[in-house]
Order: sequence, then structure tokens, then C-alpha cells
Amino acid sequence: MRPDVQWRLCWENELQLPDHLELSEFFRKTYEPTGAFNGKQFEGGRSWAGARPELRVIGYDVHGVAAHLGLLRRYIKVGDVDLLVAELGLYGVRPDLEGLGIAHSISVMYPVLQQLGVPFAFGSVRPALRNHVSRFCRKGLANILSGVRVRSTHPDVYLDLPPTRVDDNVLVLVLPIGRSMSEWPAGTLIDRNGPEL
Repeated sequence: MRPDVQWRLCWENELQLPDHLELSEFFRKTYEPTGAFNGKQFEGGRSWAGARPELRVIGYDVHGVAAHLGLLRRYIKVGDVDLLVAELGLYGVRPDLEGLGIAHSISVMYPVLQQLGVPFAFGSVRPALRNHVSRFCRKGLANILSGVRVRSTHPDVYLDLPPTRVDDNVLVLVLPIGRSMSEWPAGTLIDRNGPEL
């Protein structure tokens, strides 16, 4: 039986301190099983990991936050082409609801993507999530690009690390919104020009 999830679409400046605290707890519990550092970045009420989203879709049920997806419009560089996209990230589903799937979050976000008039939405996920996102892509709304590296800045300055990092072990998810997939630029390197969402 599908849980009764109510979706809230909110701009970042509409969130209040209790919202950030609840989301921070949600992200710690959702991301810690993938590695202690992944949960640590949400300590102290922080409800974002790298870049801060401008818009969020938050699913709630009787137990609190059930799911989350963030959006940030930005220009990325694909090969030699500058491209406006809506980056989708900070995706999470509470562990007891893992069957809820990314399709539910994106279906709530999709009309907003159309209203924003962006040509594409894009995000990157760990290869371990291939089956998870493949189910969504079978519906024809998105495409998985493999063999694409993604360069990002670190969200903070670390004296022992270079200012950028390149992920060459990610899957890139592209949703054509205002353009067709055939208009996505060719290239094997995406430069975020900032931290990951």
C-alpha cells in the first residue's frame, strides 16, 4: 500500500528554522548509511550539503519528512557549450519508504521545471542508484548518460585539497524540458562551475 504523502513546494527563503532542523535530521538519517561523512555535513541544522537549493519539493507523511528533492538553476559547461539547466539534487527518501522512488518527487517538480522555462534539468547520482533511476527513465522523461565526468568545486575550502574535484564514477541524469534530448551538447566533461547541489 502506498503511503499517504503530502507534497510541499517551497522556495528556499520560505523555509523557517524548524523546517531546516527537521530537514537536517532527515538528511542525516538518510545519508549516513552511505557513509559517516555523508551524514555529518548536515549537522547543526544545515539542510543542504554543497550549493543551496533555490526551490525544494518536500514530501511529508504522519512521521514527518518522507522525501526531498532540491532544484538550483545554474549555467553549466558541457564540453565547450554553456548551458542553462535546473540542477536537481539533495534527493532523499526516508529508508522505510524507499519504494516511493524518484519518480514521485520529479513528478511534483516537473510542472515547475516547465514554468521556469529551462531547456534541461540535470543531476548526478552514484552508480549504485542505476536501477533506481533506470526505472524512472523507462517512462521516457529522462535519460542516463554514462561515461561523463563532472567537475565541481568543493563546498568549503580545504587546505589539504585542490579547490575542484572531478567525479568520473557518476551517472548523469538529463531531463529534456524546453528542448529535445538531441539538443543536449556532446561532451564527456560537465563543469558545474560551483559545488554540487
